[in-house]
Amino acid sequence: MKAEELKLVTEWDKTFPKSEKVSHSKVTFMNRYGITLAADMYVPKNAEGKLPAIAVSGPFGAVKEQCSGLYAQTMAERGFVTIAFDPSFTGESGGNVRYMASPDINTEDFMAAVDFLSLNEKVDPERIGIIGICGWGGMALNTAALDPRIKVTVASTMYDMTRVNANGYFDSEDSEEKRYEKKKAMAAQRLEDLKNGNFKRGGGCLPLPVPEDAPFFVKDYSEYYKGRAYHERSLNSNDGWNVTGCESFVNQSILKYSNEIRSAVLIIHGEKAHSCYFSKDAYENMTKDSKYTDNKELMIIPGAVHTDLYDNLDVIPFDHIEEFMRKYI
Repeated sequence: MKAEELKLVTEWDKTFPKSEKVSHSKVTFMNRYGITLAADMYVPKNAEGKLPAIAVSGPFGAVKEQCSGLYAQTMAERGFVTIAFDPSFTGESGGNVRYMASPDINTEDFMAAVDFLSLNEKVDPERIGIIGICGWGGMALNTAALDPRIKVTVASTMYDMTRVNANGYFDSEDSEEKRYEKKKAMAAQRLEDLKNGNFKRGGGCLPLPVPEDAPFFVKDYSEYYKGRAYHERSLNSNDGWNVTGCESFVNQSILKYSNEIRSAVLIIHGEKAHSCYFSKDAYENMTKDSKYTDNKELMIIPGAVHTDLYDNLDVIPFDHIEEFMRKYI
């Protein structure tokens, strides 16, 4: 397989300050579909020997210059080799159709990151974990159910993207009739896209200031992506996904076998987050009728909202994440 030629930015263009405690570099690796992925690699300075490693991605529609990079850099400060990667079709990563998502390909992206770390000379291949944020929290759980090389998984402020696409928020569209209407609309959009020669975009977050009558979670997202963490390559900061970008999510369930995950899993969510039900239900389903519950934990952060776990260093429980990682990795 031949890797794609990616154009990678060389200057520091993250939405968080650069740490002097770690070394940073750009790396690339290929998934089994032949898509070349771009990542930021963070290595603790003055580290010796082979170290435990973590691959980080998310949120859904974000890029590695936003909060996945913050998580990766912070965990590198704590002694881990880390990478924060852009998923297929997004950011600096390859894939010649942009702004698409796939439960299969995006799960493979995480597995390809594990491949890369396993073969890296700085990494102990028997001590690899993953962190998925928001929609990538669900992807991380799906990857943990599929890949026994992963010793620890952390899902932070997670979404189950297959559930929300199939059922709507709070399962308000969970009926055959409403799913059928979604399918009809996307089937029609496919033909329009072919006629027009491009993909219609679904729209990103609202411009600031957000109208006062907007739902809180819309305001929450917009203030992060359009405000304090705006990035020119972020889908959510700009025009969003293709309308048909998540079509396959409607007909799949990525958490079906989560109660067969044998490795350690920590699920973290904010008490006040609109999305908290995803984590609570994921934890319940993961531990129901499971023989592997002793290394599973649900951590609810009092008073926290969804994006607090993106970049609020007073809220993200990095001490506990490190403790959990070191216990099981």
